Amino acid sequence: MQRPSDAPLAGTPHPLPVHHLPSAPPRHALAAGVALLAASLLFGLLLLTGDRPFTQGLDDRWAAAMNGSRADTATGFATVLDRLGGPIGVVLPLIVCACLCVYGRWRSALFVCAAAVVSSVVVVLPLKHLVDRPRPPHPWVLVNDGSFPSGQVFSAVTLMVAAAIVLLPPRARRWWWLVGAAYVVAMMWSRTWLHAQWLSDTLVGAVAGAGTCLVLWRAFAPLLRTEAERTASNSLWL
Repeated sequence: MQRPSDAPLAGTPHPLPVHHLPSAPPRHALAAGVALLAASLLFGLLLLTGDRPFTQGLDDRWAAAMNGSRADTATGFATVLDRLGGPIGVVLPLIVCACLCVYGRWRSALFVCAAAVVSSVVVVLPLKHLVDRPRPPHPWVLVNDGSFPSGQVFSAVTLMVAAAIVLLPPRARRWWWLVGAAYVVAMMWSRTWLHAQWLSDTLVGAVAGAGTCLVLWRAFAPLLRTEAERTASNSLWL
């Protein structure tokens, strides 16, 4: 009987299927990421021009609308988010990295560490030192110097995106974007409700976080693809 034309030849290995985890980056991830980071830098430079930041009018109106009290329920919720974005915000990605390494997914662990931990030092701190924007008067929580951009919002974005890339299959990822967006918006509200940052600081923190994730996603694409192939072939430890 004649072999079907599409049957593999004897001794020819079958091509390894690519697993759905971790996810491959979109086609224009690098260009989009660079554009978002450039926009964040440009925004910061514009804040340095003139005696008054060009967004200060909007920021002042938003800050005036955040007129709760230190003892109400909203402030309690905002304080919880402040804790999540502070010390706990560093611990969570490290826990994710450790769990990934336990299962042999050290490539994904490197990506999560770079996106959710290292990037904050490489991106946020230089921008804070460059712009050196004063924070709103009388913040309700302990803060350091430099209001622009929001490091907590930046970290919220990078953690949500990194988790979606390495932990969630495509169908679940669609719902995760909604959950992640809600968490980021809540973090932005928290920072302004607690008078820890201006509204524009939180917006740029989100933009810079998204741009950083896209750039790193593209940079780690070869490693993540190798892991996806090894996951499909059950050979992660090789």
